[in-house]
Amino acid sequence: MSVLKLNNNIKQSVVRWPYSRMSMDDFLKSLNEIGIPAVELIDVKDFPLLKKYNIHCAMCHGAEINFSEGWSNPKNHEILIRNYSEMIPLISEAGYSNLICFSGDRHHLSDEEGLNNCAEGLEKILPLAKEHGVVLQMELLNSATYPHEDYMCDHTKFGVELCKRLNSDNFKLLYDIYHMQMMEGNIIKTIKTNHQYIGHYHTAGSPGRGQLDDTQELNYPAIMRAIVKTGFKGYVGHEFMPKGKNKIEALKRGVEICDV
Repeated sequence: MSVLKLNNNIKQSVVRWPYSRMSMDDFLKSLNEIGIPAVELIDVKDFPLLKKYNIHCAMCHGAEINFSEGWSNPKNHEILIRNYSEMIPLISEAGYSNLICFSGDRHHLSDEEGLNNCAEGLEKILPLAKEHGVVLQMELLNSATYPHEDYMCDHTKFGVELCKRLNSDNFKLLYDIYHMQMMEGNIIKTIKTNHQYIGHYHTAGSPGRGQLDDTQELNYPAIMRAIVKTGFKGYVGHEFMPKGKNKIEALKRGVEICDV
């Protein structure tokens, strides 16, 4: 398997779960073979393997409860504050800087109530995040399909308003292109308008979270060029479902498509 020859105007990573049938060792070996430098959503217990293969963790997880139970519900704040207070130093000690978080479901709350609740809880851990150089990144998810039907942070507008209220370099948005195509479309204009609030991107084909090819409606080369023009220096993480028996070849093709 040949190493990718890339322009590297976009730093690319890959989310672990679509390749979960591969052992972690085989997965990381394959990334080394094709030259992908970073992965995402890896358990803390696997950090030593990342060091072994010299692969970076571009987005960490493990402090969240789940998609549904997040910062929008004050009942979750005690456990979330404890979880993030424990995880933030571990992430920093390992040499990583991004940690995912979720708004959680709406639970009949208005946007204003949800914003207030999220801000109230997150404000309590942002000083620790700043101390350790960790950025909390709230993912924008669609609320149109299972399993996120009631998810609160389902539009860019909500996430941007939360960023403004927190007013911290240690809180950004994880802009999932696939999810936001489902909810609001207008991807390139949204990125151009709100890029200062975005700390990370995820890709997948739409419809169906398919791999990045000409069977789906998103023009990823154009989207990547728009991201480059904003001066973005973070990672774009691939979270699509690869087709065919050779999942790594499908990933390789997706990386090539996004290398602009």
